Amino acid sequence: MFTPERLVLARKRRRMTLAALSRASGVSPQSITAFENGRKTPSLDTLNKLSEALNYPISFLGDVAIREMQLEAVSFRAPSKISALERDSTLSSGTISTTFNDWMESKFRLPPVSVPTYPHLPPEGAAEQVRASWGLGEAPAPNMVHLLESKGVRVFSLPSDCLDVDAFSTIHNGTYYVFLNTRKTGERGRFDAAHELGHLILHCEHRAPMGRESEAEANEFASAFLMPRAGLIAQRLHNASVDRIISAKRRWGVSAMALTYRARSLELLSEWRYNQIVKELSRMGYRRSEPGSTMVRESSKLLAKVFDTLRDQGISPSDIAGQLKIPAEELSEYVFGLIPIVMDGGGIKTSADRPNLRLVSK
Repeated sequence: MFTPERLVLARKRRRMTLAALSRASGVSPQSITAFENGRKTPSLDTLNKLSEALNYPISFLGDVAIREMQLEAVSFRAPSKISALERDSTLSSGTISTTFNDWMESKFRLPPVSVPTYPHLPPEGAAEQVRASWGLGEAPAPNMVHLLESKGVRVFSLPSDCLDVDAFSTIHNGTYYVFLNTRKTGERGRFDAAHELGHLILHCEHRAPMGRESEAEANEFASAFLMPRAGLIAQRLHNASVDRIISAKRRWGVSAMALTYRARSLELLSEWRYNQIVKELSRMGYRRSEPGSTMVRESSKLLAKVFDTLRDQGISPSDIAGQLKIPAEELSEYVFGLIPIVMDGGGIKTSADRPNLRLVSK
């Protein structure tokens, strides 16, 4: 069995051009092109060479075709800085993640999609509407990963070789997905999750999530969602000091820079005061990180419950990877940082605490 689309997917995921795969496998570029176009079928010996070069089992290359994620349905933060190989590898990793989601849906009853869409509202208004419909009031937003999952959004980790993309979201085959860089600080991870939620809510239907305007809108949504106007004004941050900003940012679970920007947009800081605080925060290291932060990176209830339940059934992560026909280390990449795990030869050790998210085995 051989599926041309699978060969294309594997090559893109491994960030290989035709020439690179040819060099690694010893198969001519002309033959690889013919295989990918479905004009020729590789022999078993050739499949073995391609499989070894791509680090995917032959069974992956012969499984059913997968509908690839479409570039026009995805918004990357800085597309001009991303190479075509980087972009294609990231989209391919997302496509392969959907096969894991399909596998989970075949075993469990997962939360259905319950995400409102407001393509005609300004970002601030949309954030207020979502907060109201989800009963969040003016208090700090809860764990963003848990919140997304409870609304039917599937959250996965970006593989370690795709981190330049930062984060992205998309609607694929009717399912909502968010892919996060789980190597960031907890504060910045929360903002990324809210940013991608903004894309799902604002850039739907006829509004494709493309370009600087959509990125600015998603940022504005995230800022308003994580730091609601009334709640932030009640913090009395008018012309606040740097120390006050750092104290307040802990309450809202955001970066110091994000809180400073939000305070300026609400006219709680003058332009002069805003510039002074930004300079001071930059000097203290807050431009790139959150010095002294104790915030733990937000994790996944859904994935933790899935792996705990499967472990109780005697199903290991290596077994799951085998059924997905991918290497065990690749499955690890898609859940890295989202569940408390220790990977050792494909094994996963989950935390002892059982999440309350209800999953029903089929």
